[in-house]
Amino acid sequence: MTAYIIRRLLMMVPVALFASVILFALLKLTPGDPVRIQLGEQVTLENEAALRKELGLDQPLPVQYARWLGRIVQGDLGKSLRNNAKVTDEIATRIPATLQLGVASLVLSVFIAVPLGTFAAIYRRSAAGFLATAFTTVGVSLPSFFFGSLLIYFFAAQARLFPPGGYVAPQQDLGQWLHRLVLPAVTLSLAGAATQTRFIRSGLLDTLHQDYIRTARAKGLAEKAVIFAHALRNALIPSVTLLGLQVGTILEGAFITESIFAWPGIGRLAVQALGARDFPMVQGVVLLAVFAFMVANLLVDVAYAYLDPRISYGRGR
Repeated sequence: MTAYIIRRLLMMVPVALFASVILFALLKLTPGDPVRIQLGEQVTLENEAALRKELGLDQPLPVQYARWLGRIVQGDLGKSLRNNAKVTDEIATRIPATLQLGVASLVLSVFIAVPLGTFAAIYRRSAAGFLATAFTTVGVSLPSFFFGSLLIYFFAAQARLFPPGGYVAPQQDLGQWLHRLVLPAVTLSLAGAATQTRFIRSGLLDTLHQDYIRTARAKGLAEKAVIFAHALRNALIPSVTLLGLQVGTILEGAFITESIFAWPGIGRLAVQALGARDFPMVQGVVLLAVFAFMVANLLVDVAYAYLDPRISYGRGR
């Protein structure tokens, strides 16, 4: 297992390098000149040329990329074009809020999907099983910005059960933090919970017809033990894969959810940076998302060996 993890870590290097090339090229193709945006109405030929030289934007694109990559290797993501603050410092201040929202939405999606998917598989021919299956279709189809707006309208504007947005750090007021976390966490977890429910249902339906399940029943094991101790464990393997992919989906969804609920995370930071053509900030946020996605997939592969003893990453097997 250790050798496999080392190989996977080494494989991350070319993947990250390829992602950096794509990111750099896409941002260069994005309409808008960051120099003119930063200077605003005070732009002249002289100060535009001076700022372009200061930022290194007067160099050929390969030189710009090489200099940018060299700074990244040293841990320097550059400075924001909006406020001249370090990108690493800006991201570091926003990461806790995004982690709180992301972890809460992941946990919530799992707590919804596992019992609901199991219920939908066991009682698939009942009305309740049909409703559970319908939830997956609605959850996948409903856009997060629309669902979030509905939650704000019904639970914040009408019922006044939760605030419509804003953020309070948990160390300042834990109760207010939880109160403000509910609506964005539910919004961000909807799509993941619906997709996980569908995967768990289909995986469990397939597993319940395997020979070892029939053997367990023939031995006289209780149905609950057959389902939860034997069938569900193997049925969760595809869901674990999806959970790793869901990390990237949550970061992507945080762009919208954090903007709707005024949640001060890196998703909202990226949206603000895109509007201002703050390319160093956008590059830093996307590179962080790429890194998080690769680490999540590595953890998923390690979890396979725990869930299914037949899976081994040794060379001889």
